[in-house]
Amino acid sequence: MQIIKYPARADWEPLTRRALAEQSATVAEAVSAIINNVRSRGDRALREYEQKFTGAMLESLLVTDEEIEKAESTTATGLKQAIDAAAANIELFHAAQKPRQELVVETAPGVICRQKAVPVQRAGLYVPGGNSPLFSTVLMLAIPARIAGCRHVELCTPPAADGSVHPAILYAAKRAGVHAVYRTGGAQAIAAMAFGTETVGRADKIFGPGNRFVTEAKQQVSLLGTAIDMPAGPSEVMVIADGTANAQFVAADFLSQAEHGPDSQSILLTADEGFAESLPEVISSLLAQMPRREMMEKSLSHSRIILLHNDNEIMEFSNLYAPEHLIINHSRAAELAAEVTNAGSVFIGPWSPESAGDYASGTNHTLPTSGHARAYSGVNIDAFMKKITFQQLSPLGIRSIGRTVEVMAENEDLAAHKLAMTLRIEAVNNQTK
Repeated sequence: MQIIKYPARADWEPLTRRALAEQSATVAEAVSAIINNVRSRGDRALREYEQKFTGAMLESLLVTDEEIEKAESTTATGLKQAIDAAAANIELFHAAQKPRQELVVETAPGVICRQKAVPVQRAGLYVPGGNSPLFSTVLMLAIPARIAGCRHVELCTPPAADGSVHPAILYAAKRAGVHAVYRTGGAQAIAAMAFGTETVGRADKIFGPGNRFVTEAKQQVSLLGTAIDMPAGPSEVMVIADGTANAQFVAADFLSQAEHGPDSQSILLTADEGFAESLPEVISSLLAQMPRREMMEKSLSHSRIILLHNDNEIMEFSNLYAPEHLIINHSRAAELAAEVTNAGSVFIGPWSPESAGDYASGTNHTLPTSGHARAYSGVNIDAFMKKITFQQLSPLGIRSIGRTVEVMAENEDLAAHKLAMTLRIEAVNNQTK
């Protein structure tokens, strides 16, 4: 693992670049072809892609109620209890985010403006398969959708080679209130939810993380009329630590990120040179015990330890990088956390591993990656809602703002806009005669 000592400011921006960015043009071309194929050929294209990518020869894309019931009976009791406990915390935190009342403001005499939060009607959820059955992601997406009041919630996830969906994913989907589960993954699943097929319904908005192909697909369909939550691609963690940090804790945080996939990235920022130089050996020692060692080594090959001069530089660099996950394992953790302006989710102190937020603390683990935390939030209740404004003017309202509207419309050369108000002003004036 590369240790970079005291990089010049001019070198900071290149150090924030994520792995595999150079492949984006190739990925974009491949994803565009998949989207066009699914859009024109529907279910047939989905079946062909699943056979190509997963080996599954599917008779039905829709998971049946019988399969879901069987999944519930075959999922271990201990796992169901863990899912239920995590779901309860996620529900508690996200329910507290729901708007409690409609906003009503009288902006001028006789002019009443309202804002009402309304749920997205059809939510499409994507749950990755690949290296792990991410049943936790089902909870993170479907529970907020249910709390928000989405009328229809559908979920796409890659099948196994035999066409089955992992029982824990199906149990979590039932527990969280998903209405339909489809066995299809990758860019093809995003295309199916964006445009609809004979089986998969068309979604108003698509949510969920994925690899660079899924992220690219989400970005492409967002230009074709389907909203998305955020660009959420290969996962990443940044750890801020000083000499007081437990090196094994930090090493374990590095490795927990690395096992998300070979594209993942872990970064350590520290001003303690001794800690920076000793950490690779601790990581190697723990890595030797990991079952996914070979894949994790690929992730660690583009992970970095960056030595900076002081905490001020550390926070500047962190906010420039805008990490998906930010762990502050530092004697001044609370103070440094107050300086965070760009991050998906922040874990404060030595007892707050990323894995707590990934599963059961209650916060959402679907977060912006690749620097998008500079502008995007992680998934929350607002992501599943839209806010509609209403206004109602009385004759008094026409008197209050009518002339303002006329003057502004006239000076923008929009004569019909002015006329719509002028006619009402005249009608109100005639009423008072």
